Amino acid sequence: MTQFRQGCSLKLFPIFSVTSGMAASSTGHERRSRYAIVRVFVAGGSGTIGVPLVTALINAGHQVTALTRSSDKHKMLRMLGADPVVGDALDAATLRNVVEAAFPTHVIHQLTALPKDGVPRGSDLEATNRLRIVGTRNLLDAAIAAGVSRVIAGSFALMHGVDTHAPASLRAAAAAVESMESQVLDASNAGTIAGVVLRYGLLYGPGNPATVKLIEMIRKRRLPVIHGDRSLLPWIHITDAVSATLAALDGGPAGSVYNVVDNWPVSISNVVRVVAMYAGAKHPFVVPAWLPRLVTPFAASMMSIRLPVSNRKIRAELGWGPAFPTWRDGFAPIAQGLAR
Repeated sequence: MTQFRQGCSLKLFPIFSVTSGMAASSTGHERRSRYAIVRVFVAGGSGTIGVPLVTALINAGHQVTALTRSSDKHKMLRMLGADPVVGDALDAATLRNVVEAAFPTHVIHQLTALPKDGVPRGSDLEATNRLRIVGTRNLLDAAIAAGVSRVIAGSFALMHGVDTHAPASLRAAAAAVESMESQVLDASNAGTIAGVVLRYGLLYGPGNPATVKLIEMIRKRRLPVIHGDRSLLPWIHITDAVSATLAALDGGPAGSVYNVVDNWPVSISNVVRVVAMYAGAKHPFVVPAWLPRLVTPFAASMMSIRLPVSNRKIRAELGWGPAFPTWRDGFAPIAQGLAR
């Protein structure tokens, strides 16, 4: 497979949650068994990436404290085997208290507030932007005060393809991601905590509401193919995102940044075409490029990004590789299962 450079009704595109759900691959479990058992504080432990991550950490034998904003998620997290704590990452004093009480060795930052079935509007990102700016600052301060040795921040690769012509809401989201990454890396460079940033591709997986919605829209011919689509979007199955996160617990030097993506970036139009085939749906409609920009400018701008990033660095330094090497490998069983 070629390696690339490092670095919608007429809702025409659902924007995929950077979250969703399965446990880590068997390869990941074999690798993690070589690591020491650690105490992990997962900020965002009840989200759709947080839940499979918490599950995988516990299955690997780690002691896990999971932060959630919702008291309704308390019982579910405890049933997974985690020690749940309720708190708001935007409340610095409360966050510091719960982190210090957990006495973790490692912190994993998965704070988001995204709609579960996608992000069709720029306004849907505002709460997550605050978490990535203010929440990151509060979490780092709390982790450093608690003597945490390592923090891993889950970021979003696609934001690094946003340019100056993008809608203001998308540029604000990109700036929030940059702030989160810079805060973690600056603290790491200052020697106050060892920081690692993981830039996830577009996450998808079975049971993920955004993935289910995408496939259902394709089956109903509500997602078109864009004529002349030149986008290149990085993807990653949730299983592989989780295994990469666990590999980073003690892997890689402080200050590292890794692209957690599969082997094949692809246009959204190609995904729509192929998933329709897997789902046994009729061929999607083909529309001119100006139409999605007119009807859904935010989603169209995001899905037109060309970002051919590679996973070469994380493969070489952490020995990680995706269990689902391409988006075809991951989408096929999901789409076929939903079509039955």
